[in-house]
Amino acid sequence: MYVCSCFGVTEAQVQQHADGGACTPRQIASACKAGTDCGSCVRRIQAILGRGAIPRREAADQGRPALAELADLDEAA
Repeated sequence: MYVCSCFGVTEAQVQQHADGGACTPRQIASACKAGTDCGSCVRRIQAILGRGAIPRREAADQGRPALAELADLDEAA
């Protein structure tokens, strides 16, 4: 299902970015532009980020950049 109609971003793509370390709507926006045009999807993005186990601190706790994997996810999409 589409989360962001403006840029054609799906719920699965947002979840992939979240699984890769994005933990705020701004980080999701940086990764895939979702939420940067009309803004109507920001609350949905917040809901996706708020549910389930998202590895927010795991990468940082291991000394790795928390958002390093996002570039790889964008290339795969």
